[in-house]
Amino acid sequence: MIKSFKQTFLSLDLQSPRWSSIETMAKDSELRQYETAKWVSTVIKGETQKEAMRQGFWKLFHYIQGKNEKEIKIDMTVPVTCLVKSGCADFKISFFVPFEHQDSPPQPTDSDVFVEERKAAAIFVRSFTGFASPDKYAEEAEALAKLLRNRGQPFHEDFFYTAGYDSPFKLFNRHNEVWYFRK
Repeated sequence: MIKSFKQTFLSLDLQSPRWSSIETMAKDSELRQYETAKWVSTVIKGETQKEAMRQGFWKLFHYIQGKNEKEIKIDMTVPVTCLVKSGCADFKISFFVPFEHQDSPPQPTDSDVFVEERKAAAIFVRSFTGFASPDKYAEEAEALAKLLRNRGQPFHEDFFYTAGYDSPFKLFNRHNEVWYFRK
């Protein structure tokens, strides 16, 4: 557990989903094409976004620590995403499944945890630094939405994803993103 805990919170060399940049729209915003990939997820209902992130993270952390059908430890990846839907108190928290498990991820043994395949998609991304709170994510999502509206870019406005890349122990050079899917 110690090695995985250290890896989870201190490593800078974690796997992430594959994508390519299609267009840079501003210094902190771009359109990316993400490849199809499997993610392990859980939905937390009726909590604040901050509490849902905490609960969801630990459910998924237990999965990668061996709470899965193969009882194997799986490397931590980035980003940790959270699906935020307008007017909804349900939040889907997800970890990217490492490449060596993409073809056949071990099935979770916790009934609240599931493996899903996210199809290839064009995603508008806004990056920002610092510690990200739910309010900061919402502020950055609104800034991205405004940029997209001003440029006449069609996107799904009823939901966005937050994407966190750093452990809570990293104090400097933090990287966060908000994602809107292109229509």
